[in-house]
Amino acid sequence: MNDDARTPAGGAVSELIVTLFRLNGRLLAAGDRLVEPFGLTSARWQVMGAVALSPTPEPVARLARNMGLNRQGVQRIVGDLLAEGLVELQDNPHHRTARLVVMTGKGRTAYEAALRAQAPWVNMLGDGLDATKIREAERILEVLKQRLEQSADAADD
Repeated sequence: MNDDARTPAGGAVSELIVTLFRLNGRLLAAGDRLVEPFGLTSARWQVMGAVALSPTPEPVARLARNMGLNRQGVQRIVGDLLAEGLVELQDNPHHRTARLVVMTGKGRTAYEAALRAQAPWVNMLGDGLDATKIREAERILEVLKQRLEQSADAADD
């Protein structure tokens, strides 16, 4: 590949993407180990987080869109969570067939236990790091996410 075609920022973004791919695999594996005692996987925990953090109950399609994932994958995970009694589906007053995903009491208990287990883990990961720099990294990642979303939206038009 011709690295000369990349700007300095483009080259840095390319290196960041490779690091993020590697980090993602490790995060998923570590997350699976962390939440396994609560009957969760990283994927289930991620979907439950989207449900918990949403200001209002949402249908699967909107949860998937908010998470940047495909609807079918999120639908499968919601089906698993439903079978485990961790979420339930409620009627949607705005749409006859797109039911709303809502966490059950059992789901809230599992999700809150996962968050309690996460606290010492993320504290360990952040040990010795500058919180200001971490927040700056988060802002940069958010800008990249927004640019990808805009690019995808433009391609869909």
